[in-house]
Amino acid sequence: MTGSNHTGRISGHQAASGQFADITSQCFINAPFEQLRQGLLPLFLAHRLRPEIGLEGDCLWTARRDEFQAVADQLHEHGLACTLHAPFSDLAPGAADRRIREITRDKLRRAFELAGVFQARAIVCHLGYDDRKGSYKFDDWLRHSLETWNELLDLAAMSNTPVMLENTYERTPEIHRALLTELAGRDIGFCLDVGHLTAYAHSTWQVFLDTLLPWLRHLHLHDNNGERDEHIAIGQGCFPFQELFAFLRQQQLSLLFTLEPHSEKDLWQSLQAIAEMRLFSPQFPLASAGRPEKS
Repeated sequence: MTGSNHTGRISGHQAASGQFADITSQCFINAPFEQLRQGLLPLFLAHRLRPEIGLEGDCLWTARRDEFQAVADQLHEHGLACTLHAPFSDLAPGAADRRIREITRDKLRRAFELAGVFQARAIVCHLGYDDRKGSYKFDDWLRHSLETWNELLDLAAMSNTPVMLENTYERTPEIHRALLTELAGRDIGFCLDVGHLTAYAHSTWQVFLDTLLPWLRHLHLHDNNGERDEHIAIGQGCFPFQELFAFLRQQQLSLLFTLEPHSEKDLWQSLQAIAEMRLFSPQFPLASAGRPEKS
């Protein structure tokens, strides 16, 4: 959850947080690490929100290990689980240029090394695939990507952390299918980002899940109007959430869910929309990946 000032605004939504406790206990909320340590963390602790901690920006280069540990300790003390979102801007796990791959792997390693610190339920990653470039030498891109992800999966295995590969700019499910097929037997799954489907792929959840349902383990939930990745509240855009959740209910899958609002206002609107649409239910228990929360 991005935005300006989150401090001093906790009490206004205290009643609402209790109202939505059955929902927030079943999902994670996106929270950039830099904002958590600059004032966002009290909001999460007060409302018992479980963060998906974003490691974008310079924090992996500049923050000390004890700064990450301090945030992790507070979450553990409050019995709040979390997931991690690995950095992605400017990174290219399957780059043709060896030096670009090296700096990408270096930054991603730093993120994966924090999985044990936070006892993360999962770490979500982007492929960095661009069809305008990768399609011309797809086999090379796939080979370089597999080298990157196999190394990182070995790191994730040390903390028993599942890795989720999220759709971003990929226009078809075939890119993920090729990679996930080659990584069979590893603790890896697919994260369906519904906002990216409409904003970037201009495709439908049916097209992607027809191919990737066997790997589906995580969903990123936010909305837009089909033109930009706006990250507005659920129900304020054009994505058919009720249709998707009716399908998922039939599959009886065990999934992780993350809400990705970019403002506190959109967070509360998303929670209200989930409640009104009755999207979350006992049919959607948290995946058994990671460690149990404290009672």
